[in-house]
Amino acid sequence: MAYTAKVEGLVDLSRHLRELGEAAIPIAAASLYEGAGVMADAVSQGVHGISTEPFRYAADGHQRKPSPEEKALLEAAPKGVAKFKKTSTSVDTSIGLSRAGYGQLGSKTKPIPQIANAINSGTSFMKRQPFFRKAIRQNESKAKTTVENGMIKRIDEMTK
Repeated sequence: MAYTAKVEGLVDLSRHLRELGEAAIPIAAASLYEGAGVMADAVSQGVHGISTEPFRYAADGHQRKPSPEEKALLEAAPKGVAKFKKTSTSVDTSIGLSRAGYGQLGSKTKPIPQIANAINSGTSFMKRQPFFRKAIRQNESKAKTTVENGMIKRIDEMTK
């Protein structure tokens, strides 16, 4: 015995699925931007937690903490989200101080990313304070949740 089924709306469903596919990258980019903002805020808070002491030259193999002036340069530096790199299947960005420019330390002009790296990773003369890695590690799940919630919200708005 043969059965016959009549289905309506396949054209509409096909169009709707095509629209969702075309909107995937913009939805991902907008949601990623929100998550990157969470991480940039976390890095800013991490900078505020840097421990300092007045500047002194580190001699005889001793290490020093960053000076309040070095910390102030990092606090004033723009901490931002890099320009997005989009392909047909992905969206990528980075957060940090890599394009923060230069700052005056006394009579010297120093690159702010160099100061940030010296504090974060330590040097032969400066004690390590991994503020950047700590901020990223502590806020990674919050940023992921922000991205996921943003995507769900945007997809729900399209499907209603």
